[in-house]
Amino acid sequence: MKPKTVGRTDGGLTVLPPVDVCGLWADSIILTLDGERRVADLRVGDRVITRDSGTAVLTGIARHTRHTPAVRIMAGSLGHTRPEQDVTLPADQPMLVRDWRAKALFGDAQVLVPAERLVDGEFVTLEPAQDMTLFVLDFAVPHILYVDGLELASSPEMRLDARAA
Repeated sequence: MKPKTVGRTDGGLTVLPPVDVCGLWADSIILTLDGERRVADLRVGDRVITRDSGTAVLTGIARHTRHTPAVRIMAGSLGHTRPEQDVTLPADQPMLVRDWRAKALFGDAQVLVPAERLVDGEFVTLEPAQDMTLFVLDFAVPHILYVDGLELASSPEMRLDARAA
């Protein structure tokens, strides 16, 4: 048995169960082929830069309000300029973690986890449930997006595979 697969019979990456609430604030900055843009300014047909496929065409945008716990991540707390500014996410928003935290906390080189799993009480804090107006970006398939210096899943159904490595 290889050391990276200890404790798992399939040798796969650690992925936690599906989440309920996923989405981005209107003022979040996302990378597109036209440069950095606010999420609220995106339109169907825009080409968004993704970690797993290079680019993806935005096929739909949904806006909804949910009452949900939130996670506040202080600027620079996940690495140099990661995130670039203080960020608030729904607690269930899936994030790609691929630094020392992935190995230390989850036993893998990279892991897709809800933001809530990174709460440390000092730099990443859990906020009380609040009404959040979120934008959900729809693509032909789920992707890892570059948002505010973080790598976030576009959908709660996102799963890691060889493309995201």
